Amino acid sequence: MADRLNLVATIKDRANEIYKKVESLRSIKGRNQDAIMAACLYIACRQEEKPRTIKEICSVANGATKKDIGRAKDFIQKQLGLENDPSIQDMCTISAGDFMRRFCSSLGMNNQAVKAAEEVVEKIGELDIRRSPISIAAAIIYMITQLSEEKRLLRDIYLATGVAESTIRNSYKDLYPYASTVIPEWFAKDKDLKTLYSS
Repeated sequence: MADRLNLVATIKDRANEIYKKVESLRSIKGRNQDAIMAACLYIACRQEEKPRTIKEICSVANGATKKDIGRAKDFIQKQLGLENDPSIQDMCTISAGDFMRRFCSSLGMNNQAVKAAEEVVEKIGELDIRRSPISIAAAIIYMITQLSEEKRLLRDIYLATGVAESTIRNSYKDLYPYASTVIPEWFAKDKDLKTLYSS
């Protein structure tokens, strides 16, 4: 699974450690092994500060559903006594910035656009936008690409992020009113911002 997500060796090693600990407790017999392995990988990604979405993990999990993986994650945390572990508690707090560079890279965005997207994500963190981090990341990417010479379609962003086109559109609508305050001036001037559409 880790290879299909192009994960680094430290994440694979961490996932193996977690799996071995759970396996040694002999408590996984009769459980969905694919979901257990996927949950170990999910936890390892978070602990190594290289988060992947449940949807991404699910895409390589040999038939385990998001629900299966979520249950397996909760089970593993309970079995290993990690419910109150600060690193696990912190791992639940992810931000749009955790996904930004990877998504931009998947879309082949140039360095300037990536830098602008990262600056926007920092400023957006100070606002009260009630959307999931991954939806915010996708909307920021859409906004930035609409201001660059390398425009991207909603479909391209959906394929890179896994966020539905309608969700990207709705998140974009929430971000649009803040465009002039969050988009760096070096990337887009006021006249450029007027080319953005509001809905």
